[in-house]
Amino acid sequence: MTIAGIGAVTGYGWGRETLWQGLLSGASAASTQSGYGPGRDQDAWVSLIPDGGDTQVSASRYGRAVHEAAREAITDARDRGWRPGRTVGLLHAIVLGDVANWRDFYLIDNGHRRSRDYLPLLPSTPMSVLLQEFGFHGPTMNVSAACSSANVALITAKLWLNAGMADDVLCVATDLSATPDMVEHFVQLGASVADAEPLQACRPFQAGSRGFGIGEASVAFVLTRSADRPYAAVLGGAMTNDAHHVISVDPSHEQILDCARRALADAGVRATDVTYFNAHGSGTRQCDVAEHHLLGHLFDDRPHIYALKPLVGHCQGASAAVEVAAAALGYDRGIVPAAPIVASAHPRLLDGAAPFEGGITAKLSLGMGGNNSVVLLGAV
Repeated sequence: MTIAGIGAVTGYGWGRETLWQGLLSGASAASTQSGYGPGRDQDAWVSLIPDGGDTQVSASRYGRAVHEAAREAITDARDRGWRPGRTVGLLHAIVLGDVANWRDFYLIDNGHRRSRDYLPLLPSTPMSVLLQEFGFHGPTMNVSAACSSANVALITAKLWLNAGMADDVLCVATDLSATPDMVEHFVQLGASVADAEPLQACRPFQAGSRGFGIGEASVAFVLTRSADRPYAAVLGGAMTNDAHHVISVDPSHEQILDCARRALADAGVRATDVTYFNAHGSGTRQCDVAEHHLLGHLFDDRPHIYALKPLVGHCQGASAAVEVAAAALGYDRGIVPAAPIVASAHPRLLDGAAPFEGGITAKLSLGMGGNNSVVLLGAV
């Protein structure tokens, strides 16, 4: 399965190229926003998607972001030689959905709206609008596995293609949940940091990391076996669950290690074949410890390491999609868009954008509830 088209809406702005240039700049997409904190009277560093998109598609920023990312991916894939097969499926990696719109529905509209204004809240609506525009009739499904949802959607797409359920799959991952009420709880849990510029607070594989800043994104991929100039191949992947705690990572890391082994077996590659480790990189202590263990135990600390959450923020259910998009663009353009190092770091951590040496990339994504996932990417 190959990635034939990419579309992206992130804190850097609307469009794939805006994301790419933002990553290469080495500057965070975050800015200070008012109305955060327990009393809604504080500023917070968050990476919000700016307003934009096609208002004829949806009055909701969420709906517009879903649609624009998908439109861009489809146009991009067609420009790169993809022609839709008979059956095009649609997968949407989604966790909380249109958070801001649901909040307004309850707190401003008191649960009362006209049907035409209520329907955009339903997760099926943006998918239906997409399918109608492009005339796709394949299997359609939402995928939810907490912050590993986008990786899981890619693995599901590959299963669909292998089973002959679809000729091609449009895969979209969307999360616009960086609202004050959501950010407040992640900060209280000790996972997120909102009171400092992300590059100073979120330092995966570096000394002094305090956690992640929250971001928003909608990213889309056209996945197929038939394209003239695809970006990269999805070689394989795997999923496991710690079954340990609703938030905390199992300190043995057994299921994370098993997930990586299963992904390597599914892709038909060895640990020694992996050149790059595209980290989950949340910057929390638990995540750092787990990823250090995985790198040392399974990969013998050989791969180059990079983590993008210091730049784009932790985009929750869409986080892996942003990071896979960056990796796939890197295969095409010969650059690894890593974040700059700001403190004492792991010796294999890349310091800012670096020339791409080729080889296989292992993309780890972890999610609350014990969700683990690994996807293996390679050149076409």
